[in-house]
Amino acid sequence: MRAEDLRKRLRGLYLITPECADTGRLLALIRSALEARPALIQYRSKLADESLRYAQAQAVSGLCREAGVALIINDSIELALAVEADGVHLGRDDGDARSARERLGDDRIIGVSCYDEWSRASAAVAAGADYVAFGAVFGSSTKPEAVCAPLTLVSRAARELGVPVAAIGGITLENAATVRAAGADLVCVISDVFGAADPAQRAGAFVRMLDAT
Repeated sequence: MRAEDLRKRLRGLYLITPECADTGRLLALIRSALEARPALIQYRSKLADESLRYAQAQAVSGLCREAGVALIINDSIELALAVEADGVHLGRDDGDARSARERLGDDRIIGVSCYDEWSRASAAVAAGADYVAFGAVFGSSTKPEAVCAPLTLVSRAARELGVPVAAIGGITLENAATVRAAGADLVCVISDVFGAADPAQRAGAFVRMLDAT
């Protein structure tokens, strides 16, 4: 996929993988969720060592390619290149979008975490980010210490920045419509899909709801 094709798809359900050392279980969860055809999958692991991250990301890349769903790698440009992912998501300590673009070229997606910081978002867009993410918009079980980013910030970004806006943090099927109404193009979910008894069913419910709004 070329980046211009991917950018047209930066709207809808953005699934972020849970922390899971059991690669077989992780892949089973992802395989199930992919049945719903989310807009994006992000492979994210903060605890695995380098070899496990590579093995998991490589396997997830194969699943996403087979399903026709774009794969984003959290934090690591090197890993994104190694597994031929469709893009990278950068946090505060992962470098800037301009440097990432120089390494990744124009054919990959670059997203940037902006937390509750407007200046970081505007700088990311100026540096060539394809989307910006704000959060936590609600209390997050994955990152309970995360700063709170009000939905008014999502709305401002949607009006003023000219790139797709992602919202993350504590989003569930019950509150996702509020996030969409605030202007979020991408609705990021971890626990409410991957912690569900049936990830495919839960992800499908998100996709149907977001497609209708």
